[in-house]
Amino acid sequence: MRSSYNFYDSRIEKEISFEKVDYERDVERIHKWMNEPHVIPFWQLDYPIEKFSKHLQKALADAHQTLWLGSLEGVPMSYWESYWVNGDVVEKCYEADRSDRGIHLLIGDTAYLGKGYSLPMLESMVGFQFQVHETTKIIAEPDIRNEKMIHVFEQCGFERVKPIELPDKTGLLMFCHRDVFERRRKHDGKRRIQANT
Repeated sequence: MRSSYNFYDSRIEKEISFEKVDYERDVERIHKWMNEPHVIPFWQLDYPIEKFSKHLQKALADAHQTLWLGSLEGVPMSYWESYWVNGDVVEKCYEADRSDRGIHLLIGDTAYLGKGYSLPMLESMVGFQFQVHETTKIIAEPDIRNEKMIHVFEQCGFERVKPIELPDKTGLLMFCHRDVFERRRKHDGKRRIQANT
C-alpha cells in the first residue's frame, strides 16, 4: 500500500490526505489527542508520554497494521489505523476472509469536531483500503457505546453485524462490502453533479 493518499471532496471543498505516521514527528501530537476528553473513553490510551511512546513504537513495528495521520487541507487532525483482520484479535469473532481489512479512527483536533468531517474522511480511507484489489470487505468494531461513530459508519455503507467482546471493550462488529460502498459512492457522486448543475 502507498505511503500517502490524497482525495478532493467536493462536498466539503477540501483536500483530504493520509500519510503514514512518523514516530519522531507525530508522537507528541498523537499523545495529546489520546488525552482529549472525547477520546479517552473509547481509546483508553491516556498514558504518560513515556508509556505512550513505547505503545506507539510497538504499534508502528506491528506488520499487520499501518498507522496514518489524516489531514484536511494539509493540517493534521485525525489518527487512523488500518489492519489486516488475519492476525488480529478480531479474527476470532467471525468467519474472516484472508483479505479482510479493518479500520480504527479518531478525530483528535477538537477544532474539527461537529463540522461534518468524519464521514468524508471515513469514505476516503475506506476507498483507500479498497485499492487493495483482493480486499472485498472492510470491517470496523467501534465501541458499542459510541453511537455517533456507529452512525457515521452506517452512513458510509457499513452494516451492523453483532456485538463482540474484545480485550478492551464490547465492540459492534460492522461490515462494509466493496460493491455496496462503490454503489453508494457512485450514487452520491451523481447526486452532487446534479446539485451543481
